[in-house]
Amino acid sequence: MRGLCFDSTFSGKPTQIDTEARMRFPYGISNFHKIATQGYFYIDRSDRIALIEEAGDQLLLLRPRRFGKSLWLSTLENYYDLACAESFDQLFGSLAIGRAPTARRNSYFVMKWNFSTVDPMGDAEEIRGALYRHINAEIASTISKYGDWLPGTVEIQDDALTSFRSLLAAVSQTPHRLYLLIDEYDNFANEVLVSRDRGEERYNALVGGEGAIKTVFKAIKAAAEGRGLDRVFITGVSPVVMADITSGYNVVEDISLEPELADLCGFHESEIAAVLGQLIAECKLPTEQTAEALAMMRSFYNGYNFALCPEGGQIYNPTLALYFFKHFAKRCSYPEEMLDNNLAMDRNRIEYIAGLPNGEAVVTAALDRGEPLTVEQLERRFGVDRMLHAPQTEGFLASLLYFFGVLTYGGRGLLRHLELVIPNLVVRKLYVERIQESLLPGYTLDRERRAACVRFYSEGDLEPVCRFIEQRFLPVFDNRDLRWSNELVVKTAFLVTLFDDLGYIMDSETAVGRGYCDLSMIVRPDARRYGFLDQVIEFKHLKLADLPGLDSETLAELPREQLRARPEIAPLLAEAEAQLTVYRRRLEDIYGERLNLRTHAVVCIGLLRCVW
Repeated sequence: MRGLCFDSTFSGKPTQIDTEARMRFPYGISNFHKIATQGYFYIDRSDRIALIEEAGDQLLLLRPRRFGKSLWLSTLENYYDLACAESFDQLFGSLAIGRAPTARRNSYFVMKWNFSTVDPMGDAEEIRGALYRHINAEIASTISKYGDWLPGTVEIQDDALTSFRSLLAAVSQTPHRLYLLIDEYDNFANEVLVSRDRGEERYNALVGGEGAIKTVFKAIKAAAEGRGLDRVFITGVSPVVMADITSGYNVVEDISLEPELADLCGFHESEIAAVLGQLIAECKLPTEQTAEALAMMRSFYNGYNFALCPEGGQIYNPTLALYFFKHFAKRCSYPEEMLDNNLAMDRNRIEYIAGLPNGEAVVTAALDRGEPLTVEQLERRFGVDRMLHAPQTEGFLASLLYFFGVLTYGGRGLLRHLELVIPNLVVRKLYVERIQESLLPGYTLDRERRAACVRFYSEGDLEPVCRFIEQRFLPVFDNRDLRWSNELVVKTAFLVTLFDDLGYIMDSETAVGRGYCDLSMIVRPDARRYGFLDQVIEFKHLKLADLPGLDSETLAELPREQLRARPEIAPLLAEAEAQLTVYRRRLEDIYGERLNLRTHAVVCIGLLRCVW
């Protein structure tokens, strides 16, 4: 019996992929066959298959975690698999590629390796064993599936590369060739690298010399030289591992920044809006709520650009969008937690960068929307030795944050430099939580911070917040080699202390008309029934040297009323209040009667005192 197409449990006529019936959202599902045959919502990017065929034979696509890479590989798997030929019209007939298929459709033996399933524990030899067992298991599955097409016997040895060569020898005797898909190529290597147990040493043993990862990719390169392997498509998160194995695998083409593929694993705003419109109708809610829901999703999930040019456009994180859609379809309300917990572990990536030389300063600077991090060009030549031991520039570290998905392209500066920014509020939350846990650890500090925030959220009383920042936050932050960025430190201190994405849509350097307010806290639409007040804070900053006759000890003892009256401070407060008057009018025009706004002018003196 010949091999079956993927998901052999399916029988009968498949449900067409459409959005006319009530939608089912494939949150957490990366099986294209299941999505196509069981009526799940699907955004069609199949027209890119032809572009990918033209791009090259061995390709690398880098995207952040949970960005739809596995589903794309599953799409390729079903499209090229010769065992799926009879199901082609069922799977692809309603899609773009079904209307204009390429000559290579359903013409390959397809094998997929998923390195995220490889156990990263143990020493280098134990990890090699885990990797070889995974490859051997996939080879055995391939033999079972394509047994009637493969002549002779394929021998599976303990050495998985010997097994691989045996499979290719059998493939070479057929009219077909092998298409190899590798998912999360860098996953277990990255897990080894960031581990505390001799991580660097174990990582080098895997990628250097005759290390397991390097020898596997050397075997892939050799197999593609007329030995039965025709095409390879690899996904991952960062180029670090690829940089370290380049001498063994220098034939791969990185298509990650190609403009025509920028939306390959993501949703456009027009697509998001169309789905929201249908969900609002299904829930029998007022049609104007579509705009409100779209604004929510834009703030929390949009903002990624993988083309490094305006033409690439901004796209939404697909996993987060599906998380929102599935909740809304079930409850007819927004999810309270806008950050899917499956993505919360990305904070570990920020933590890792912060632990590198100068990483702390770069992670903190990323929170400042007023002055984006800039790089002359995106760094691509990483390598672990350079990453851990060479002197690091801001551009190098910012580029790594880009590949981890916690920075993205935000435009170009005056001298054509790339500006890298935090894409949206769920990612901003990862930065904030990382700083909170680093600088304000423990039960007591967290309880004190939350008590101060509650007063501010509900009454607009800034005094407890300022006292907390003066006494608890700034003294710690000041010791983190950040004296060079006092204004940034102050803004970051307030943002981190006050951050609450359950009640607010929070932003810094928020565009209001032609101006930018320093920190805006607009109540989430679904939180307006509670006691939250809208808040806007405008900051001014003075160095201690700007106040003649004062040293730090004297400043610490001065009553706040005396500070307010000083000639250096009073004009700054008045200037901030004038700006806030303008912002108030503009925000009232936008939000109308819904707005319940409090505005606050704050002058910070050094990293010691606040006057408001």
